[in-house]
Amino acid sequence: MTTIHKRTCHICEANCGVLVELDGRRVVSIKGNPDHVLSRGHVCPKATAIADLQDDPDRLRRPVKRVGDTWHELDWETAFREIAARVVELQGEGARSAFYRGNPGAHDYALSTQSGYLQRAVGARGTFSASTLDQIPHHYVQYQMYGHVSLAAVPDIDRSQMIVIVGGNPMASNGSLWTVPDFRNRVKAMQARGGRLVVVDPRRTETAKVADQWVPVRPGTDTALLLGILQCVLAEGNTLRPGLAELVDSSWERLKPLVDGFDLDRLSAHCGVPVQTIRALAAELRGEKAAIYGRMGVSVCEFGALNQWLIQLINLATGNLDREGGTMFPQPLLDLVAQVGRGGVKTVETARGTLPSVMGEIPTIAFADELTRDDDQRIRMLFVIAGNPVLSAPHGERTEAALAGLDLMVAMDMHVTETSRHAHYILPPCGPLEKDHFSFFFGPLAVRNFGAYSPPTLPMEQGVKADWEIASELAAAIFEARGKGVPNFETPRERLDAMLRASPAGMTLAEVEQHHDGVDLGPLQPCLGNRLLTDDRKLHAAPDPLVEECHRFAATLDATPADALSLIRRRHVRSNNSWLHNSQRLVKGPDRCTLMIHPDDARARGLADGALARVASRVGEVEVAVEVTEDVMPGVVSLPHGWGHHRAGVSWQTAAAHAGVSLNDLTDPERYCRLSGNAVLNGTPVTVERAEEAVAAE
Repeated sequence: MTTIHKRTCHICEANCGVLVELDGRRVVSIKGNPDHVLSRGHVCPKATAIADLQDDPDRLRRPVKRVGDTWHELDWETAFREIAARVVELQGEGARSAFYRGNPGAHDYALSTQSGYLQRAVGARGTFSASTLDQIPHHYVQYQMYGHVSLAAVPDIDRSQMIVIVGGNPMASNGSLWTVPDFRNRVKAMQARGGRLVVVDPRRTETAKVADQWVPVRPGTDTALLLGILQCVLAEGNTLRPGLAELVDSSWERLKPLVDGFDLDRLSAHCGVPVQTIRALAAELRGEKAAIYGRMGVSVCEFGALNQWLIQLINLATGNLDREGGTMFPQPLLDLVAQVGRGGVKTVETARGTLPSVMGEIPTIAFADELTRDDDQRIRMLFVIAGNPVLSAPHGERTEAALAGLDLMVAMDMHVTETSRHAHYILPPCGPLEKDHFSFFFGPLAVRNFGAYSPPTLPMEQGVKADWEIASELAAAIFEARGKGVPNFETPRERLDAMLRASPAGMTLAEVEQHHDGVDLGPLQPCLGNRLLTDDRKLHAAPDPLVEECHRFAATLDATPADALSLIRRRHVRSNNSWLHNSQRLVKGPDRCTLMIHPDDARARGLADGALARVASRVGEVEVAVEVTEDVMPGVVSLPHGWGHHRAGVSWQTAAAHAGVSLNDLTDPERYCRLSGNAVLNGTPVTVERAEEAVAAE
């Protein structure tokens, strides 16, 4: 007899409610929960992969230690004792240690509350993460304008009449830094009430295909488009609407002269978007209940922080910031913003010089440099938590080589991956259905004020541990090996309960647990006046660093484009970075790791659909099958992110059988956003030609 269990999907930011049907420990099905307060029955293919992760035959169940190229299983106590002894030994030598945190950890509230204990025990003086590979421009701008790195405004899609999405693809991602499950039906509802969706992107994405208008833009030139839109908006007047004017500081007066210094025709020529289109977008955004939102495509480029600032300014200038139907600040069940430090923007000294540091992170563009530097600041101990920087960081082959020089590497991972294969120890967590879940980081980004808690769906197998237990018990072992007292660790449930009680809703965890479909606190409400955390409690419209960056951008307008194609990344709804590629049900269907290329560019290079092409950049080259399509602009080629499982020594066999190539074997770590330190993963100049094997076969 089967049983049905309600829980929240932890795979992506959407936090959809699912119904898990079990026959004993066997997952019979995973379906959408129609009663879930946020997702309303929606579910994407990624949710079905939870069963594959839980029952994955390639998943590690016990700690393993690498001796040469061979992995040996050992018990937890021995693993903790050996790692702790090695940490203490290296600490005695003054060895520098660091952490790398990957994307899955952000979906695990319990690990998020415990990993800090381990970092304290290790004495890590550096933190790298996936954040500086995709989202740090958001945090930089939020800190500069609103006073907190996590105070984010999201489109109020359920009441919007016009949304412009620049470089985002929520049909594939279900929203990114915008928790918006059931996006397609929310768009349909907006269109049914006479609203419009416009997508600006070099590729006709899955989202562009459900939009009312697709506006192609040259990769990396969105800054020109956004400046043009803002200029056109301010041409109608720069008086802020009542309710906003009193919240904004005097630097607002600097903006109109700044943007009026640009020639609209030059901006148009730079980005490839006609002047009349720029003016039309500005006119539509000036209407009430309109919003502009930008995500990966405008973040992972040279002027990522500048782009995110301009997007905030457009919403502010049109009066649609902090207004129903515009962009609004969520007030979720658990208010992280009120309980977590404001963060900050500083600098950090690295082997490649001074770099920006947001939220205390070292930009991942410097990761390989810090592992290979020739002084006493070289990282000798590395702890990787659910991360795969060999595939996610620029110049993956150099990152891979750098990992080989570590004195100690410990990975918390379910598999032997392209990164964890270099570890000395791998500590695997239990299966996903054996953990509880809370919408910790993504409730504060949701399109409704909400929160949801899920208890474990399955009892934990004997001999396995949850991620948070691994982190806290290893931390305790290290403190003990150092001869120091073991701190009292607050459990994740204790921490979560305290944070819930301290939030405005004031619910206890026990009370939240009774709401199996989530807690709905209603639609978003205007609240910016009470949320600003700048020192003067004013919105800082024109911070000096962003104004200076705007002048730096102006100097690039006449730069001669490289005589090369421009490479962009892409997402797919049946994938999530690299960590779902061992799901047999998700890899079914046609090959998704292809090089999209426009028919004109393919013809000029003698490439037919399915042909093998060699793609080369300054730092590397790959060979990949070609997909000829008009879904990309002329002059643009596209590869998906997260593939490249051809490396030797990995344990995930399904992923290896569908290896693909890594986009980041081509991306250049020398290119980054100067304000935020975010890597540039879009707009990489590449050459494309027929592979020698294909030519020889003719």
